Amino acid sequence: MSSVLYDAQGPRAKRRNVLYTVVFLLAAAALGWWVFQTLSDKGQLDWEKWKPFFSGSEAWTTYILPGLWNTLIAAALSMVIALPLGAVFGIARLSDHAWIRVPAGVIVEFFRAIPVLILMIFGLALFAEYTNVGSDDRPLYAVVTGLVLYNASVLAEIVRAGILSLPKGQTEAAQAIGLRKTQTMTSILLPQAVTAMLPAIVSQLVVIVKDTALGGAILTFPDLLAAVSPMSSYYGANTIASFTIVALIFVLLNFALTSFASWLERRLRSGKKSTGAVLPPAAVGGTESAGTAA
Repeated sequence: MSSVLYDAQGPRAKRRNVLYTVVFLLAAAALGWWVFQTLSDKGQLDWEKWKPFFSGSEAWTTYILPGLWNTLIAAALSMVIALPLGAVFGIARLSDHAWIRVPAGVIVEFFRAIPVLILMIFGLALFAEYTNVGSDDRPLYAVVTGLVLYNASVLAEIVRAGILSLPKGQTEAAQAIGLRKTQTMTSILLPQAVTAMLPAIVSQLVVIVKDTALGGAILTFPDLLAAVSPMSSYYGANTIASFTIVALIFVLLNFALTSFASWLERRLRSGKKSTGAVLPPAAVGGTESAGTAA
């Protein structure tokens, strides 16, 4: 049996693929054993290294939870600002007026091409030189500024692509009934495009959550990642344990975000389905009688 993309495998190809699979699994198992043995020899798997996270609340209340709170604040502020800003620039790029479309395109392409870390460093220098923001608050401002500038430009492209993916008949039908372009965009195109854009938007929100760690690594922003160094030093160089706990927290955060987005997408799709209302027989009979009488 063959497919549009490939032909069905023959006996030799099947045996070869089974061999490759076995070799890969053995290599992966050997690598995993080597990593486990190395960590064990270094004492990183000793209970004393992991005990602070499971036998008390000091590590959580002193290091992890404050860092997690700062991470959530930076991510939430960035999302709240970047989402509407990206929508505005995405719609502006579709404008019929060149004086709106061209500057919006230049801004989006410019900030989309610059690494987010450079934008954070630039923001830190900017707030230090030209504002009265205190030194304690500058890292937060710089992280949010970098995340907003970069992710708003990416979200703008997502919005533009989502709107362009809709059939042209939607716009033509709106024009036929006399709707202005603003009414067409807000009442017809955007509501339909939101469902199509949602997976890409959520992926970008996950990027925002993860990129807050750049501020902790470079800008001394006291986020979840920045809590690893003092925590590891205080509890006897349990670096592997600290990084593992922080990584698991990031995984849970992003999993919760994607799960919520999946639930929201299902609700949006189900809300757009027809109600399928059926007229009662009496109403149909009444209509037929009226037509006969006429």
